[in-house]
Amino acid sequence: MASHLANAIRFLAMDAIQQANSGHPGAPMGMAEMATVLWREFLQHNPSNPKFYNRDRFILSNGHASMLLYSLLHLSGYNLSIEDLKNFRQLHSKTPGHPEYGYTDGVETTTGPLGQGIGNAVGLALAEKILAAQFNKPGFNIVDHHTYVFVGDGCLMEGISHEVCSLAGTLKLGKLIVLYDDNNISIDGKVDNWFSENIPERFAAYGWHTVANVDGHNETAIRAAITTAKAETDKPSIICCKTKIGKGAANKEGSHKTHGAPLGAEEIAATRKALNWAHEPFTIPQEIYDEWNATANGAELEQQWQDLFNRYQQQYPAEAAEFIRRMDGKLPENFTAHVQNALNDVCSKAEKLATRKASQNSIEILAQILPEFVGGSADLTPSNLTDWSGSTAVTATDGGNYIHYGVREFGMAAIMNGLSLHGGIKPFGATFLMFSEYARNALRMAALMQINPIFVFTHDSIGLGEDGPTHQPVEQIATLRLIPNMSVWRPCDSAESLVAWADAVAAENHPSCLIFSRQGLPFIPRDSQQLANIRRGGYVLKAASEKSAQAVLIATGSEVELAINAQTKLAEQGIATHVVSMPNTHIFDQQDKTYRDSVLPVGLPRIAIEAGVSDSWYKYVGCNGAIIGINRFGESAPAEQLFQEFGFTVDQVVEVVKSVI
Repeated sequence: MASHLANAIRFLAMDAIQQANSGHPGAPMGMAEMATVLWREFLQHNPSNPKFYNRDRFILSNGHASMLLYSLLHLSGYNLSIEDLKNFRQLHSKTPGHPEYGYTDGVETTTGPLGQGIGNAVGLALAEKILAAQFNKPGFNIVDHHTYVFVGDGCLMEGISHEVCSLAGTLKLGKLIVLYDDNNISIDGKVDNWFSENIPERFAAYGWHTVANVDGHNETAIRAAITTAKAETDKPSIICCKTKIGKGAANKEGSHKTHGAPLGAEEIAATRKALNWAHEPFTIPQEIYDEWNATANGAELEQQWQDLFNRYQQQYPAEAAEFIRRMDGKLPENFTAHVQNALNDVCSKAEKLATRKASQNSIEILAQILPEFVGGSADLTPSNLTDWSGSTAVTATDGGNYIHYGVREFGMAAIMNGLSLHGGIKPFGATFLMFSEYARNALRMAALMQINPIFVFTHDSIGLGEDGPTHQPVEQIATLRLIPNMSVWRPCDSAESLVAWADAVAAENHPSCLIFSRQGLPFIPRDSQQLANIRRGGYVLKAASEKSAQAVLIATGSEVELAINAQTKLAEQGIATHVVSMPNTHIFDQQDKTYRDSVLPVGLPRIAIEAGVSDSWYKYVGCNGAIIGINRFGESAPAEQLFQEFGFTVDQVVEVVKSVI
C-alpha cells in the first residue's frame, strides 16, 4: 500500500499539470516517497485547524513542485478539493503555480524564487526557539514543534542558502530538518558542470548534522534518517536524499525534460500502465484517502496540546494570556495611549537628532510594552542604532530578543519574513539603505504575502558623506516606493520617527521600510492637528503666513529643513509658500481626495525636494512644477559639501520656485 500512497501524489501531480498544460511534474514525482513518510509518520499538524499554534511547519522551498504540496494537503484532509486541483494554475484558484501564503490552507509561506523558502524556514525555527525560551516552563513545553523543509539543487545553489544555513548552524537550531531532493538535475540538464560541491561536507562545515546518501525512494531509509535527525537536538539536520526526477515516468524518468513541462497524454498513459495505476485522472480510491487522512490524528494532537495549555493557563495565567495575545497578533490594550504619551514627551524635548537616533529612542519607547519585539542588524548595530536597553542577543544557548545576523542582508530579510509568519513575534532588522538592494527580493515577498516585518534602513542619502557613491543611496527610496503594498517612511525628525515606528508596528497586512538619516536634523514644532496628520502620510507642516500661497514645497526627511529655510527666504522676497512634509507617499495616496487637495491645492505650482532620483515625484508636481533631486551617483566628501555640490541649497530652491510661479 505504501507505494500506492506515494503514487497517489504522482498521479495527482501528473494529471493536474497535464490539465493545466503547465507546471513541473518531475519534482513532485521524485519527492513522493519523501513526502509520504514525512507527512504520514512525522509531521504534527491538524488539517481541520491549519493555524494550530503548536503545529510543525512544512516549507516547500523548491516551490515549482507545488503540486506535491497541493496533493499532500488534499489527501491529508485540508480544505482543498479535487476541483481545486483541477483548477491548478488557473485564475483565482486556490492552487496557483507556486504556493502562495493566504491562498491555500496549509501553505505556510510563498515560495517561488529559489532559496527564500529555506530562509523563511530558518526564521520559523528561530521563532520557535525564541518563544520556547520566553514561554515554556518546567513540565509545560507549550512551544515545541519542528520546521521541515524540502529543498532542491536550485535552492542550494542560491547564495541566500549559504547565508541562512550558516546562521542556522551557528545558532544550533536543532528543530530545523531539511530534506534535500538530490536528483542532480536542473532546467539545463545534469548539474555536474555547474554544481559540484559536496553538500554534506558543506553543511557539516556550517555546524549541521548531516545524513548522506539516503535512497530517496526507499521509505525505510527515509524513515530512519528522519528519526535520526529528530534525535539530534543541538544541530539543524540535512538529509540528502538521492532521487530520480520524474520517478515512475515510463520513458522520461531521470530526464530534465520532466522538470518544467507536462509529461503528455501518451507518457501519462504509459506511466499508469507501468505503475499499475488503473484509475481515471483525478480519481483516488477511498481506501487510499482513508490511509492518507490526518484529520482524526490532527484533532487528537491538538486536543493533547490544548489539555497541556489549559493546565499551563491555570498555573501561569498571565503568561498564557500573553501567549494568546501575541500568537493572535493583537497589540497591547494600552498601545495607542502609550504612543501618544511618548509623542507628547518627544515634542516637549524638541531635540535635534539624527533620525537613526530618533529611531532608537522610538524602539526604546515601544519595547517597554512590546515583549514580542525581536530586533536585529546585519552587522551594523552601532551604526543602525537598533538595540535598546532591554535587548539581549539570541545565541546558540539563549533565546534572547536581538539577532546579530552578520553581513547577510538577504538572509536577514528572509529570516524576518519567517519570524513574522510564525506568529508571536514582531521582527525588525536593519542595514544601510544602500544595502536594501541585497535584500530586495525578500522585501518584495513580504509585500506579496501581506505580512508585516519592519525593515530599517539608515544612512539614507548623499548625507552619508565620505564613504562615497558606493554607499550613498540615490535610487533606493524611489524603487522601494514602487513595490506594491510596501509602506515606506522617511521621517524628518523625532516626532515623525515615532509615528512611523508606531504605524509600522500596528500594520496588519503590509511590511514597512523605515528610512533614517545619519546626520542630525532639527525638531520641528507642530500643533496637535499637525501631529495627528503625520499618520496621513503627508500634511501641511508650515503654512504660508500673511497672504495666500503661490507655491507648495514638498519634502521628506532631511530636505524638510531645507524647504522650511527656503520658505523663510522666499517670504522675505514677498513670495508665500506652503511647506508639506510627506514622510509616506503610500499612506498619503490612500487618503480621500478632499484631504489630498487640502494638502496639495489644485492649481498651485509644486516643487518636490528629495536627495534622490526625481522620477517618482512627477505624479505630485505635474507638468507645471519642478523637482530638486539627484539623478546621478554621488561623490566622496563631507555631507555639507555634497548638498552644496548637488544643488540642495536654499538659494537653489528659491530660484526654482521663482521659475515656476
